[in-house]
Amino acid sequence: MLNKFLGHFSKDLGIDLGTSNTLVYSKDGGIVINEPSVVAINTRTDQILSVGKDAKDMLGKTPPHISIVRPLLNGVISDFEVTEKMLKYFIDKVHDQSFTIVPRPSIVIGVPLETTEVERKAIEDAALSAGARKVHMVENPMLAALGARLPLSESVGMMVVDIGGGKTEIAVMSLAGVVTWKSLDIAGDEMNKNIIQYARDSFNLLLGERNAERLKMRIGTAMEPDEPLEIEMRGRDLLSGLPKEIIINDTQVREAINRSVRTIVEAVKGTLEQTPPELVADIYERGIVLTGGGALLRGMDKLISQQAAIPVRVAEDPLTCVVRGAGLLLEDPLLLKDITLPSASEGSII
Repeated sequence: MLNKFLGHFSKDLGIDLGTSNTLVYSKDGGIVINEPSVVAINTRTDQILSVGKDAKDMLGKTPPHISIVRPLLNGVISDFEVTEKMLKYFIDKVHDQSFTIVPRPSIVIGVPLETTEVERKAIEDAALSAGARKVHMVENPMLAALGARLPLSESVGMMVVDIGGGKTEIAVMSLAGVVTWKSLDIAGDEMNKNIIQYARDSFNLLLGERNAERLKMRIGTAMEPDEPLEIEMRGRDLLSGLPKEIIINDTQVREAINRSVRTIVEAVKGTLEQTPPELVADIYERGIVLTGGGALLRGMDKLISQQAAIPVRVAEDPLTCVVRGAGLLLEDPLLLKDITLPSASEGSII
């Protein structure tokens, strides 16, 4: 009863709880939070020092007693307590300017396709413990399709490839349901690791994670670009132990991430092979839609289109598709009821 009363003064939220970034959509404010899923903790006092961008800025620069934690691994919770505190921080931040003393929002939250019941329960419990009065869990590709303005409820086949930080999820959907799908633990973070390993093997250079991500974003390509790209790469020389800078080009970065990119392309082709022919005909006509941060890798759409022989387009603002889809569901309770996954907690708060 108290939760219902407090719910009247709370803002219902859509949340994309990603491995790399957490985005929060408020019913009346649009996307109000877009922060890295990173938490800085003082291990001496067990106190949270910062969350989001401030915590990520500390990455690789902390003294021994400050631990930088990424509480989500491949889209699922790896550290329950830290995830709960991170969610509570974001929920409270959204309600900072309101008169709500104890926020109790209803939350639509995206979950990966292959999550087990135990993993779903962990996400649901973390959200409830963080202050949610009710949690609706929806599969990420469904939210991505909604955010990309695809007609989810119609009897037409549509294919979404969501390349996030920890996971790549490929789904063929029709009539508000997933027909065939594949999920890979190869996505943006794996490409960063590929670049770090390449720098070590080819140049005896030890790169930091943030530097590798910067290289990928600035000159990373899936296919050869029209004009060559170059950037400086800075790290520690493994032989001398001293700082070192070299110039790296797009060909070298493409070579570094090639295996991960090819694995994603093969998974797209494999999913199409398992798809019923009627739906494949629809997909051929409508094209494949790329969402997530990995969709921004130069030439990714062209490479998939070339290999799968199907038109491919990048969704408008692919980074926010999942959270915008969650926001649209806040306005459509009938569709929300239709596509929400069963609650993993028998005694969930209503």
